[in-house]
Amino acid sequence: MMPYYGYGYGFHFDPTYILVLIGAVLSILASAKVNSTYARYSRVRSRTGMTGAQAAERILYQAGIRDVKVEHVRGNLTDHYDPSSKTVRLSDATYDSPSVAAVGVAAHECGHVLQHYQGYAPLKIRSALVPAANFGSRLGMPLILIGVLMGMNQTLVSIGIWVFSLAVLFQIVTLPVEFNASNRAVQILDRQGILAGEEVGQCRKVLSAAALTYVAAAAASVLQLLRLVMLFGGRGRNDD
Repeated sequence: MMPYYGYGYGFHFDPTYILVLIGAVLSILASAKVNSTYARYSRVRSRTGMTGAQAAERILYQAGIRDVKVEHVRGNLTDHYDPSSKTVRLSDATYDSPSVAAVGVAAHECGHVLQHYQGYAPLKIRSALVPAANFGSRLGMPLILIGVLMGMNQTLVSIGIWVFSLAVLFQIVTLPVEFNASNRAVQILDRQGILAGEEVGQCRKVLSAAALTYVAAAAASVLQLLRLVMLFGGRGRNDD
């Protein structure tokens, strides 16, 4: 049995690393895009002067949702909706800021609230996948490594790949959830007059840039899974 190092390529450069490199480049580009876009529109004050927190509270009130709190959380772009405690948590850059970017991010999180209350199917699926995704992200690669160190134990390696694929599935299911929340946010902000005119388009740019980070994360995960399958998927059969 050939050693793992450079499987199929001896000790030379493994060309499947190109897949990892592509994933890394996509993630870097997406991160740079969201940071630059957010920074640009975080300097544009909305005409209404509403802060992210005020916009979130208004959106929830207009939707008839009275049992979801809006709270401040430390950090930069750490905004999220916690369905377990029914809390929208807005970061330092969002909570007290009246910028177009802050209002857009706050509305996006309220989009997740509406998904939750309306039983949006992809959100239900994503929530159900959380335990499996956490399991896969923590144990997938270690199982593969252990299988390799045990003399290429194909059974253990295959289990590791399947477990890792759960984390990849979670990333893929996340995409429609995030895109839908952003679409809801833009429509609500426009309809309620919280943003108007060119502000709506600016908000859409911020949320579209943020969505690219999820697309990049999903693509990187898929590429990593593809690499693992290319390296180990047919190993057992080839080594017979």
